[in-house]
Amino acid sequence: MKTLIIIDVQNDFMPGGSLEVPNGNTIVPVINKVQSYFDLVVATQDWHPKNHKSFASNHYGKKSFDKMVINGVLQTLWPDHCIQGSRGAELHHDIDSNRIAAIFRKGMDPEVDSYSGFFDNNHHLCTGLAGYLKEKGTSEIYFCGLASDICVYYTILDSIQEGFSATLIEDATQPLYVGKFDDIKCEIAKLGVHIVNSNEFYKK
Repeated sequence: MKTLIIIDVQNDFMPGGSLEVPNGNTIVPVINKVQSYFDLVVATQDWHPKNHKSFASNHYGKKSFDKMVINGVLQTLWPDHCIQGSRGAELHHDIDSNRIAAIFRKGMDPEVDSYSGFFDNNHHLCTGLAGYLKEKGTSEIYFCGLASDICVYYTILDSIQEGFSATLIEDATQPLYVGKFDDIKCEIAKLGVHIVNSNEFYKK
C-alpha cells in the first residue's frame, strides 16, 4: 500500500504564523493535488501544551532560537506555537482533509520536544503511527509538509528505522532554513530516500 504522510501543515507554520516557514503556504495546492494518487493519507499535528519546555517563553531570560540543554538534550527554544486548541494549531484551512484517514498528534509531553511523527526526540514515547501503518499494510511512504529540514526530516529518518520505503515530494514541502535543507537532501539520498517532484505523478 502506498501512503502519503502530510506533516504539520498548520497555521502557525504558515506566513504570518508564530513560527512561519518561508513560502509554507505554497505547498498546500500541491498536497491537495497529489492526494488522489495514494491508497492511504494520514497527517501529523504539533499539539503542544502552553507549558512546553521547548518554548522560549517558559525560560527566564531566554529568547526564541536560543539553545539550552533540557533533560540532558540540546534543545532549540522556539516561539510559542501550535498550542493545543488554538487557531495556530489547526490544519491550514485550504488543506483538503476529506481523504485524511487519521491525524497523529505529537509534542504533547511538556518535558520533551517531538519533531518526528513516529517518536519524541528521546525516542521514549511513540505516537502509534508505525503500528497503524503496518496494520494497514503500508510499504511505501511519501512525505510532504513542514518543515522539510526539521519535522519532515526526522519523520523520514524514523520511517527508515521502522523499515518503510521513503520518498520525499520536494515541491510539497518547504524548509525553515534553505541552506540546511540542501545538506539534508544529500544525507537522506545516501540513506536510500527517493526525492521526486509532484509532476511525476501526473505523467502516470
